[in-house]
Amino acid sequence: MSDTITVKLIDNPGGIADCPGFKTAGIACDIRENGKQQLDLALVTAESPCAAAGVFTLNDVCAAPVHVCKEILSHSGVKVAGFVANSGNANAATAEQGMVDAKEMSTNSQLETGIGSPFLVCSTGRIGRVLPMGKIKAGIAAAAQRLNESEEQSLNAADAILTSDTRRKVATAQFVFNGKTITVAGMAKGAGMIEPNMATMLAFLTTDLEVESSTLKDTLVRACNKTFNRISIDGDMSTNDTVLLLANGKSGLVPNDHPELLHAFREAVFMVCDTLAEKIVGDGEKVTKLVELVVEGCKTDKDAEKIARSVGNSLLVKTSWYGSDPNWGRLADAAGYARVGLKEECFDIHYDEVPALIKGKPQDSKLSEWKTIVSKKRFRITLNLNQGDGNFRLLTSDLSEAYVDFNKSE
Repeated sequence: MSDTITVKLIDNPGGIADCPGFKTAGIACDIRENGKQQLDLALVTAESPCAAAGVFTLNDVCAAPVHVCKEILSHSGVKVAGFVANSGNANAATAEQGMVDAKEMSTNSQLETGIGSPFLVCSTGRIGRVLPMGKIKAGIAAAAQRLNESEEQSLNAADAILTSDTRRKVATAQFVFNGKTITVAGMAKGAGMIEPNMATMLAFLTTDLEVESSTLKDTLVRACNKTFNRISIDGDMSTNDTVLLLANGKSGLVPNDHPELLHAFREAVFMVCDTLAEKIVGDGEKVTKLVELVVEGCKTDKDAEKIARSVGNSLLVKTSWYGSDPNWGRLADAAGYARVGLKEECFDIHYDEVPALIKGKPQDSKLSEWKTIVSKKRFRITLNLNQGDGNFRLLTSDLSEAYVDFNKSE
């Protein structure tokens, strides 16, 4: 927390429109080709070309739009006009045609908006299908005509990127510096294939600060490492994961000129990412429980992460959470097979603040309290190895039969 600047999340965020200097639009163009009027294409532009940075999937099967974004951002000092994003089709595993189509989405956005700078491109949806480019080009043309600074279009854009999500995900943080209100606004999508190193998720953040691309990238990587890279729903890594951060400079303030301003900016980016990450896990496909898993007392942070992911991705653990069963034995088992040298005689487990295991000894008298906690929609589990200072926090979820039913076919 900054000593001089207070950063706060705002109530009832309106998405990208909360940030001055950006225009948005969200429209329906039937990318899923099912005849439904579902919003499925978002277009966002800045008043003037802006600096940008991105963090992307590590999957070897990498979607065409990810390649296009990486190429655009690889050029030193590049400025972008904004971004175009579609849902309903991932444009992944689509060979050379996928690259052609992703590039055309970028150039077509330039053509329809009359902006000469490149547009970043994102897609999400089913893998292995070629984009219906006729519909997408018509959608970009329609979206370009609707671009404005209204909250209505901003929320339409937030809805247009959703796939199996059940609700939109937006967050905005603001702070005051030298009498000016500075904003970091974001929107995201994601509900399945969430783990690790992001997920089938897209997130877009904007700010009205003037920030050079290297500072943007460093800030974004820091935030993602503590937020989007610490969530898990089903253990699957996606082909399309992308987080973008755009800075339009409308405020006229430059964080690199003021250490306290840079600190507040980084805090705001973290807060928006953290909020969006929690909304993603809370909206996981057929998820009924959101679990904050805290691992501490490890020899290293890496050891703590190994345990957190081992426990958080255990099907036995996740199904017990769904059944509201405080089966801490499954937690201990999963922590043990992480193979970090856990000593049973030092091991503690807590449900919220209630002990289940202390120095390897079960606290069976607390059973009714455990059950009450695990029956909640959100609870915390703390695993303490009492062997060092390493720690890691993971947001994860339960696993229901409805998840299997939902994902058995598309």
